[in-house]
Amino acid sequence: MTAIERGSVHEWSRIVAAIRRDPWGDVARSVDDYLRDADRSGVAELLRRAVSNSRAAAEDADRAAVAARISELIGASGLTAARFAAQLGTSASRLSTYATGKVMPSAALLMRMERLVTAMSDRPAERPSRSSR
Repeated sequence: MTAIERGSVHEWSRIVAAIRRDPWGDVARSVDDYLRDADRSGVAELLRRAVSNSRAAAEDADRAAVAARISELIGASGLTAARFAAQLGTSASRLSTYATGKVMPSAALLMRMERLVTAMSDRPAERPSRSSR
């Protein structure tokens, strides 16, 4: 806290860098605690923004990672997006919002997606029947 109150731009930039590396880590939480009682001017306000912006960026990155994983799962299933959605018990339009990151699925739905793809990959490849040869 001394670095915040009496430090220079060099110390403050090191604090901000630590916050960016881990927006919910020890440094960020310590700064957050300190800022609850700090005034709304100067360095305190800049650090508030650093914590807020770093957390928002981390959440955006997590949202993008979940959306990418959902797209991977759809592709790995071998199903059309509409069929994949139907197998999950949701609509194709809702699945699209998950795959683009506009909406975050529940943890339960994400697990259902994972299980569906696992089940699809565990099935033996279908062979044409004698009558269709």
